[in-house]
Amino acid sequence: MAALAAMFVFAQANDTAGRTIAAMSWQLWLAFFAAAWAISLSPGPGAVAVMSASLQHGFARGWFAVLGLVLGFWTQLVVVAAGVGAIIATSALAFAVVKWLGVAYLVYLGIRQWRAPPLSFEPANGRSSASARRSRIVAEAWLLNAVNPKGTAFMLAVVPQFLVPSEPLVPQYLAIGATLAFTDLVVNTGYAALASRLLGLLRSPNRLRAVQRVFGSLFIALGALLATFKRV
Repeated sequence: MAALAAMFVFAQANDTAGRTIAAMSWQLWLAFFAAAWAISLSPGPGAVAVMSASLQHGFARGWFAVLGLVLGFWTQLVVVAAGVGAIIATSALAFAVVKWLGVAYLVYLGIRQWRAPPLSFEPANGRSSASARRSRIVAEAWLLNAVNPKGTAFMLAVVPQFLVPSEPLVPQYLAIGATLAFTDLVVNTGYAALASRLLGLLRSPNRLRAVQRVFGSLFIALGALLATFKRV
């Protein structure tokens, strides 16, 4: 399923980029494509979330965190395209609200990881239970990107550099969104695969508890780092 989704997004990215070549030019799109790889490869809360989910649930379910992160990216892009991002960036109150929501969410994820008992590797009890867990993984990863003011600041600072104002903006935003989705899917799918390969070494409850607490500490540290982020 992950491979099919990645192929679909790749096809959409190529198709969208092709249709917007007149607006962006291949040179401009290739420059953004290179920037998108740098963005996706940069370590952050998303990578931590994907590896944590894959270590706990395996690749098949952990990959749903990748999907959630992409949806969060798209949410940020829509916010910026609609002009709401500029309001968040320029309003001290709006920025503070979004920032501290993000900090609180990261700290909450960290504390939950610390307090959680080692997960059982027993088969899931029923299809509905498995579906609920997937939905929760997607929702948590989506929220991680959606309430990240650093993501909004990045979108406001970087994305406009690759837009041609004299051309229709919607196709250009679609191309940018598809490009970001493709690079993020590839990179985070790699993180998920790497983490799931380590799953076999963590069958011991003590090892699994230690790993959960490492990721819990990382979430809390990222929350503390986000708390220092200031509006410019």
